[in-house]
Amino acid sequence: MNISVAIDGPAGAGKSTIASIVADRFNLMYINTGSMYRAVTLMCMRNNISHIMVADVCNLTNSLDMHFDGDSLIVNGEDISEEIRLPDVSNNVSNYAAIPQVREILVTIQQAMANKYDVIMDGRDIGTVVLKNAPFKFYLTASAEERAKRRFDELNTKGIAVEYNNILNDIIKRDYVDSNREINPLRKAKDAIEIDSSKLSINEVVEIISNHIKKYIKKTTEGEI
Repeated sequence: MNISVAIDGPAGAGKSTIASIVADRFNLMYINTGSMYRAVTLMCMRNNISHIMVADVCNLTNSLDMHFDGDSLIVNGEDISEEIRLPDVSNNVSNYAAIPQVREILVTIQQAMANKYDVIMDGRDIGTVVLKNAPFKFYLTASAEERAKRRFDELNTKGIAVEYNNILNDIIKRDYVDSNREINPLRKAKDAIEIDSSKLSINEVVEIISNHIKKYIKKTTEGEI
């Protein structure tokens, strides 16, 4: 039985944290697709490659050796998990993620992973593009204010000085870019289960998702699916 779980939603909705916990609970490979786009963004910024330099961005993307080690993303032998969460990367990732050719490259890699392993993926277009036939699709959201507060607290905990209003404005801007890009915009799949986590704890969201997976596994093992 092949298990594929798709979690979509806007920035700061808690997708990564929740997907990681669910992955551990059901022994799934966690593929953080957002981190893959962040990796491309970081590497392009390091090499002074603007998002308008499409050919150069694609060449760099094809040159990257990316793999996940637990929750860590290793690129060309370097753990960049912390650096890709910095504000500069967050503020620029939507521009690089909107490049059709980059999305095509990374989607191909992600689909190959799903064909080989039991996976859980989170991102913007997992249920609508990457894992269109996944038996589990969830759309995780929260108010922009709550998502900004979470990101503000996360960065402050790491000793990174930021302004709440700046984070809120960045999230609102990113929501607009992600939802209005021409190629594979952020959308809730028609068959996805929407979970508003504004007033839910991480554990409560994990339990909602886990219960759906458990019911499916039970029906499958009993021959009802």
